[in-house]
Amino acid sequence: MRYDIVIIGGAIVGSSIAYYLREEGFSGSIALIERDPQFAHAATTLSCASIRQQFSIPENIRLSQFTLKLFRRLKEEFGTDADIGFREGGYLILAGENGLPILKANHDAQLAEGADIVLEDADQLVRRFPWLSAEGITAGAYGRTGEGWFDAHAMLMLFRKALRGKKIDFITADVTGIERQGDRVTGVSLDNGETLEAGTVINAAGPNAGKVADMAGLALPVEPRKRNVFVFEAREKYADMPLLVDPSGIYVRPEGSVYITGGAEPEEGDGPADPADFEPDWPLFEEVIWPVLATRIPAFEAIKPTRAWAGHYDYNTLDQNAVIGPHPEVGNFLFANGFSGHGLQQAPAVGKALAELIVHGGYRTVNCSAFGYGRVAEGRAFRELNVI
Repeated sequence: MRYDIVIIGGAIVGSSIAYYLREEGFSGSIALIERDPQFAHAATTLSCASIRQQFSIPENIRLSQFTLKLFRRLKEEFGTDADIGFREGGYLILAGENGLPILKANHDAQLAEGADIVLEDADQLVRRFPWLSAEGITAGAYGRTGEGWFDAHAMLMLFRKALRGKKIDFITADVTGIERQGDRVTGVSLDNGETLEAGTVINAAGPNAGKVADMAGLALPVEPRKRNVFVFEAREKYADMPLLVDPSGIYVRPEGSVYITGGAEPEEGDGPADPADFEPDWPLFEEVIWPVLATRIPAFEAIKPTRAWAGHYDYNTLDQNAVIGPHPEVGNFLFANGFSGHGLQQAPAVGKALAELIVHGGYRTVNCSAFGYGRVAEGRAFRELNVI
């Protein structure tokens, strides 16, 4: 079989690319390869499914703003029954004295991009959220609109369903090799023994992206990192609670009648995840998260943990930012990788951008040039300071 475009990875990033290729008028053949068609271990479906505009880099803000606009017109795009349960609850990112300069600089960047984020001091925050303890807090940035959370699986299924009428070949397989001749990749080998000839190969392999790039003889500083999410019950129900991020990195937000929390993984010793390890690390909840929650929200001294899950995400060890676009020497190998926890919210924008690049020869809607592979080759970090 020969395909004009082979996309490796069929979760939200790969599906978005395939969708927008057709939307932009690409008429060639497309194969979408996914090894886990139930998405049981996909970063997409195991994420916390949130969207924010509170980034430090304008390009990251623009990517999420594209997706936000899509959420606003979901029924127009995908049909009248399209619903991902988007709850516009906002983000509240807190900072102590040491973190205040970065919070202010980030806020300036967000305002410049038109984001509806307010920066408030500790007293203002407590007046706005009486359940909050401002102990050790100097200020916080609160997204009044344009931020919140949604159903990741529902969003993925919207894209997958939309692809069914667009002449996309879905292939369930694991990629075992990539053939390359000089400055071009020519084919993809699968674990079922098949080889697909390819005009263009797009790496949308999520946490496995570094290994996929290596198959083509290309270096990509992306590895899987394990992240734990814990669910707990509390007597108090705070309908006005945004997704709150403590200066420690611990986050918490409502999820229906319960709450979810995470962010306890220590930076020191945080390395590549065992590909088979999806067991929650319960000591992180008991020893790290619970004390922080009880301090920040005093009513959470008495809570009941109920369940947990662990997932892997594609961590860019260079700068925790996406790598988007073609390899400068192997021009028909394209990257959509290394989102470091932002992939779900940025996927539609990246799909649109790469589709424009392939079909029209350049970015039109969101310029992703700053995320190009060139910085990886040079070892030049394009660092996002607001990684959660």
